[in-house]
Amino acid sequence: MKVIAPHFEVLDDYFRTGRVLEQIERCGRVCYKSEDRITAESAPPFIRGIIKRGHESVIEMAQIVMRIKAADPGVFHRFFEEIPRFFQATRTGDDEFIISGNPRAFRDLARRSPGLELAGAAARALASRLPVIFEDLIDNPELSRGEGVTVTLLDAAQVDALPREQLVKHRTLLLHITVNRAVTHELVRHRIASYLQESQRYCRYGEERFGGEVMFIKPCFFEEGSAEYRLWKQAMEETERLYLKLLETSSPQAARTVLPNSCKTEIMVNATLEEWYHILRLRASRAADPSMREIMLRILPEMIRRFPEVFGSLEGLME
Repeated sequence: MKVIAPHFEVLDDYFRTGRVLEQIERCGRVCYKSEDRITAESAPPFIRGIIKRGHESVIEMAQIVMRIKAADPGVFHRFFEEIPRFFQATRTGDDEFIISGNPRAFRDLARRSPGLELAGAAARALASRLPVIFEDLIDNPELSRGEGVTVTLLDAAQVDALPREQLVKHRTLLLHITVNRAVTHELVRHRIASYLQESQRYCRYGEERFGGEVMFIKPCFFEEGSAEYRLWKQAMEETERLYLKLLETSSPQAARTVLPNSCKTEIMVNATLEEWYHILRLRASRAADPSMREIMLRILPEMIRRFPEVFGSLEGLME
C-alpha cells in the first residue's frame, strides 16, 4: 500500500509546439497506464488503432481552431442548422467565423453531414495537416469539395493573440490531475470539457509495474497519526489485501468492485478557459468538497500565472 498527496501537471507544451498526435497518445495511454510504450514513432499506430476500434473519446484530447471565410452566408446557416456537437463559434465578420473543437467533433461533422460545404472544407484542410486522424474521411464520395470556403488553421501563437472574449471560448488547457476517485466523480460533471481517466478495469495493480500494491490519496480530513487516520489506513490496507486476493482468481474489472473512493486515479482534463474559470469558481470556493478544493487551490495559482486576465478575479478564493 502506498499513500500519496494529490497533484497536477499542466500539459501545454504539446499545444504550443503543435504536437497534436503526441498529445493524444500521452492522454490515451494514461487510461491503461502504458506510458512506457511511448516512442518517437508510436503515436500514429496508436491513434489509428483507437479510431479503428471506435474509442474516439481519446482524440478529444486536442483542440483545433480555424478561421473560416465563405462568400455565401448560407454556408454558416447550414452549419448551425446541423446543431454540431462540441463546437465553439465566434462571428468575426460578415463572411467569417472562428470555429474550434476537438478532432472528434470535426470527424463527427464530416461523417454526419458530409454534404455541408464547411464540413468538407474543414475535413480536407485537416486531412492535409493531420492525415493520421482524418485521412479515412476523404474517400467518401459524398464529402463536399467545400467550394467557396477558405479554411485557415490557427497556430498556438495566433490563438493566444485572440481578444479575451474569443480566447476564453477557443483556447483550451490540458491538465493531468492525480486525485482520489471521489473528486473525479464530481469533476466529470463539468462541460465544455473532455476527460480520460485511468481505468481500474484494465489496470492490474498486483503486477510488478504497479509495485504489486494499490495506491491511495492521503485524505485531507484526518491528521496523519490521529485515531481517525489510523482507522482510515487500516481500512485501506484491508481493501488492498482483499483486492489482491481477488486478482488471484478474477479479472481486474471484477476485483475493482472492492476498491474505495480513496483510490488514486489519474485524469486528463481538456477544457476551454471559459470552462476552467467556471470549474475553479465553483470548486475552489469554501462551499466545495474539501478534497476537491484541495487540488483546485493548487491549480488556481498556476492558472492565474498563465492567464492573469482570465483568472485573476478568482485570486480571492485562495484567502
